[in-house]
Amino acid sequence: MTPWTLARGIFPRSAASAVAAAFAFFALTASAQPQRGGTLNWLVNPVPSSIVPLTTTAGGNAEIGPKIVEGLLTYDYDLKPKPLLATAWSQSKDGLQYTFTLRKGVKWHDGRDFTSADVAFSILTLKQVHPRGRGTFANVVEVKTPDPYTAVIVLSKPAPFLLTALAATESPIVPKHLYEGTDIAASKYNSAPVGTGPFVFKEWVQGSHIILERNPNYWDKPKPYLDRVVVRFVLDAAARAAALESGAADLASSGIPLSDVERFKKLPGIDVDARISPYLGSHQQIYFNLDTPALQKLEVRRAIAQAIDVNAFAKTVWYGYGTPSASPIGKGISRYHDASIQPYPFNPKAAEAALDAAGFKRGAGGASGTRLKLRVLYNPFQERRAADFVRQSLGRIGIDAVIESYDFATYVNKAYTERAFDITLESLTNLFDPTVGVQRVFWSKNFKVGLPFSNAAHYVNPEVDWLLEAAAVEVDEGKRRQLFIDFQQIVHRDIPSIELGANPVITVAAKKVRDYAPTGEHIRGSFADLYFQQPQP
Repeated sequence: MTPWTLARGIFPRSAASAVAAAFAFFALTASAQPQRGGTLNWLVNPVPSSIVPLTTTAGGNAEIGPKIVEGLLTYDYDLKPKPLLATAWSQSKDGLQYTFTLRKGVKWHDGRDFTSADVAFSILTLKQVHPRGRGTFANVVEVKTPDPYTAVIVLSKPAPFLLTALAATESPIVPKHLYEGTDIAASKYNSAPVGTGPFVFKEWVQGSHIILERNPNYWDKPKPYLDRVVVRFVLDAAARAAALESGAADLASSGIPLSDVERFKKLPGIDVDARISPYLGSHQQIYFNLDTPALQKLEVRRAIAQAIDVNAFAKTVWYGYGTPSASPIGKGISRYHDASIQPYPFNPKAAEAALDAAGFKRGAGGASGTRLKLRVLYNPFQERRAADFVRQSLGRIGIDAVIESYDFATYVNKAYTERAFDITLESLTNLFDPTVGVQRVFWSKNFKVGLPFSNAAHYVNPEVDWLLEAAAVEVDEGKRRQLFIDFQQIVHRDIPSIELGANPVITVAAKKVRDYAPTGEHIRGSFADLYFQQPQP
């Protein structure tokens, strides 16, 4: 007997109609609930050097890793903390202790119990080997473990940003029993991770794909809903667009050509998501290598800044989707952003005059009309179009900008180990707090050959160091904001960089893909909630 037949037999006509409507409502509601099963084909670019974001902050690691390893906390889109491996937390009145109650019954993928010893080991390891962790956890003096389900982070000075730094994409918790006593940077578990997360690492076929499988023992049942995630590395944006349009791929966090965005918005089976993760704080910039003799001259750096039309860059390279910002703290961190800072006025004539005055006259670089030659690198997270824009801009004022293109791993080595560049176009995100995302770039103590995504310029200014260090421990929000305002003003005058602003981040998904980014980490979350919506009959 159908619900409708049953209703007609028991209730009068009007009541039966109401009951039928109720059954229809519940059927619709049930169909909207997460469905179990399926394989997600996810396109990622570029190819990461490893999977766990432990010794690197590279995009691929920070996107893939959190599906396998977890953090103590996750965050909503207002960056309010939510439970993950920690179920409760508290802070001492003096701000020097954070106490975390850990989730019981959590297993590592190899069957071992997750305990506070893993938390202590991970935090202290991040302090040593993570590019941002050296600053994030600089004030951590110890992590107490009074019992297996309590971890107490003890600080020498307050760290007002710390409670927001504990997502898996930023501070992954890794298994002590597999890492302890090993060379952390060379550990095989960086590329074949064992975690506590919703998906278990299965295989990585270099040059092809990574396979993650559903963790049947995940603590947050019935999650995850997917059976499998296949990560495919497709480096060409047009090829990613074709795969999404044909249905061969379900999700692309690396996006499509910006020229295709408007067309994709009209496709019936596609969702285009332009949300920017508040946890990530997208930001791009151009850094000068201040070890290059010509670029040690402020007037040369200012001339280059005057030759690059940042607003035209946003319109042509970003197709108008980005948010230009001339300050190293972008508009995404509005409480600290200094809106009074504007790009250096676009003025090629003034730039040429400044170069003449600095001794770089046309023809001085050897070729007719060339003042000097500069090596230009670009992080693959920036498009080649961006490097071409810079090359053309500098060419107009007599600078021969020679672009060198590399895959991601080679780029990192060239820029941060060999330091074989004069100008590099980077994609160093602001993140959720300037102490974590911005300090690493301008703090002289964070310059270290071989340390990726840090002080690429080799910028040294003791006053800036003091401002950043003071802001990192200042608990009064008004005073902290003023410290960051003063910092932005000085950096803008010194010109170790040309800030471009928040680049567009376009995520494209098949409409059947639901709940891929329910947390503030967006695509860098866990995919535990992701499911395929079944077509309605």
